[in-house]
Amino acid sequence: MHGRNRADIYPGLEVDIILKKDQRSGKLTRGVVANLLTSAAYHSRGIKVRLEDGQVGRVANIVEED
Repeated sequence: MHGRNRADIYPGLEVDIILKKDQRSGKLTRGVVANLLTSAAYHSRGIKVRLEDGQVGRVANIVEED
């Protein structure tokens, strides 16, 4: 699931994000959402979030619960 809709993302959710420094390579970083930084309901490149470890990036994927 992609991370373009703000309604799909909430604190405590496990996600893969693309950090600013990794935008060219597309390298993903996995973590747990601490808070949402994008106020818009939709963003074409992904909702910007801060992970619990303090890293900031745009959500590329929402990790599915098994």
